[in-house]
Amino acid sequence: MSKHRIYTMTLAGLYPYYVEKVVKKGRTEAELREVLRWLTGHSDEQLDKVMADRVNLEDFVAQAPAMNPARRLITGTICGVKIAEIEDPLMLEVRYMDKLVDELAKGKAMAKILRTEG
Repeated sequence: MSKHRIYTMTLAGLYPYYVEKVVKKGRTEAELREVLRWLTGHSDEQLDKVMADRVNLEDFVAQAPAMNPARRLITGTICGVKIAEIEDPLMLEVRYMDKLVDELAKGKAMAKILRTEG
């Protein structure tokens, strides 16, 4: 069985689309990076290196310094699929990232995106 195509995509390849999506909705690249740091535990320098090295999403998730345990609080639907119904652990991590970017673009408050508000 072959891997899903999304696993071979690179963060460097997706990042410009993420930036465009959030900036078009009045958010900033700095906020996007904050969300990525919160999710993965990567520093800004590590994110830059991941993108420079064109690391694929599978390795990006596997090499994350500390996936945030609060990511399990992310719920809802992304790409037409309920997060709670995603069984593949890697796909779940990728969809968490997509959902956070969507929340940012939709204008949700950073405290809610980063699950710091009860």
